This record gives sequence, structure tokens and C-alpha cells, in this order.
Amino acid sequence: MNVRLVLIKTDGSQITENNILSFTFRKEMYLAYTLLNARFMAENADLSDIAQVLFYAGEKLIHHGLLDSARLSRNEAGSFVSLSSRGFTSQLCQNQIEPGLVDNISVNTLMDGYYALPFVTHEDNSDTSSYIYIRNNSTMWDGIVNLSCKLTGIYPYIRGTNCVRITDEQSPASFTYTDDNIIESGVDEEYKALLSHFHMSDINGDFGVYYLENQSALAHNIVRHKFFELDMQFLYNPSQALDYRSKYSSRASKCCYVKYSGYNGEDLSDVMSFGELENVRICRIIIHGDSNGITTETGTFFDGFRQQ
Repeated sequence: MNVRLVLIKTDGSQITENNILSFTFRKEMYLAYTLLNARFMAENADLSDIAQVLFYAGEKLIHHGLLDSARLSRNEAGSFVSLSSRGFTSQLCQNQIEPGLVDNISVNTLMDGYYALPFVTHEDNSDTSSYIYIRNNSTMWDGIVNLSCKLTGIYPYIRGTNCVRITDEQSPASFTYTDDNIIESGVDEEYKALLSHFHMSDINGDFGVYYLENQSALAHNIVRHKFFELDMQFLYNPSQALDYRSKYSSRASKCCYVKYSGYNGEDLSDVMSFGELENVRICRIIIHGDSNGITTETGTFFDGFRQQ
């Protein structure tokens, strides 16, 4: 499979780089953007003022983002560039919105009513049955997370290059991995963020009314207490604030994964089957390429939000 970078400058001119020496592309359910790191032998001498980074695997565009950083180095073998780029949805995490209660809000009004972010799209969802409470220093992504958890019970994610979704794909592609094409499979477990006890004050600032124990944390002999003020984001149902924090602390705590040679076009919320797992949602995709070829790792999460 061929991969290529297309770099678009501020004046609109394009540079295509085909001699990719190595790259790593990452996309997962709890990451608000796609992430690309790549190193290539530069075919063009002028790589200043890059405004867009596009990365193709075969003919499929899998990353479209901002240039975060780039380093150009020269030696007797030629010119080499190492760059890092995040998808344009990363700007959802960098734009704060006015604090306060916003009633009757939908994904459509939240995404379209504040800032025009280039190349960012979203699921068409006009459900205005909920509200969000914007705390000081909260971002657009914070608002999307809060709204998504209330409306659908899942954490929002990015599908395609920069499309924000709060529901699972209704017509997902299906992928089956067998012993014939699996290089490696296994399980990742991570509990460093897992919290055991959640204490939230009431409207008067008193503790003792709102309390939750995470039984999974206690089963792992983890004792970590968290105290916080009444969460206005869940004012109509305060117990949801405890449940959300418990689920968030367990995010990606268990991931069953498979690795194979090449890339078949998987995306988040597609379904996959391997071993004893059948038709589970894809929650993580890591594509790596170097002189040894291209490998793809797809994984599914078992945590508070996923694969219950």
C-alpha cells in the first residue's frame, strides 16, 4: 500500500510528498482528534507556511489537520522532515465558550452556533431536549461531551477525518480477523486513572448526600477518593455527575486488540470480530509504517462507556 502526504500552504499551493520514511497514525474514542507523526525525505525545498496536512493510505484520506510542528534537516543524503499534526477537531478543545446555562441546545446548535472551525463537521442531530452548563474555562469539546453523555450515554468521538459523532454508526463496515492474517493479538489494561470513591457536595456545599463507589476499582484494591462541588452540568439529575466521573475514570481501562499487515480502511464505530469476540465496536486504530511495511492495530474498549 502506498501512503502520501499532501501539504497545502497558506497561499493555496500544494506539495505532495511520496517518500514517507516512517509514520504513526492514531485515532481512538477518547481522543478528540486524529493524530499523525511522520518523517519523509522532502522532494520540495520550501515547506514554510503549511496550513493543512492531509495523509492518504492508498486512496483513502485518513487525516486532515493542522501542522503542530515540523523540523527540516539536511545532510549529504538529502533533506528530511519530521512533522506532527492533529486533526482540525483539536480546535474544539482550544476554543472556550461563554459560561452559563444553555437550555434547549442540540448538537447542531452547539457545533454551528459558536465558531466556524475549518473542515470540522458533525452528526446531524437536532434533539433539543437537554441543556449544558458551561463552567469557567470550558471549551466547545467540554460542551459536546456533556451533551453526548446526556443524550446517548456514550462519549463523543471522531469519525472520518473531522466529523464529530455522539451516536454509533448505524451502518458500520464489518471486519473479521483470522489466524491467517493476524500478526499479534492481546489485551491492554490500564488502571492509573481509575477512581474508587466520588463525593459531591449539595447545593449548600455540604457533603454526604451524593456519593458513589466504583466497585471495579475496589476489586483491584484501588482506593482513590475524589471530592468536588455540585456539578451544575447535571443539576437536573445530580447522580449522573457521579456516574459520569466514574465511567470517565475507567476510560480505555481494558482494550482487546489485534494487529495485522496492511490497512483495510477501518474507522471508529465500525465492527470487528476475532477470537471469541464478535461484532464489537472498533474503539482504537493505530497505523504504523516504516521500512518493514505497514501494520494496523484495531482495538475495542471494555469500560464504563463501551462494550457493556
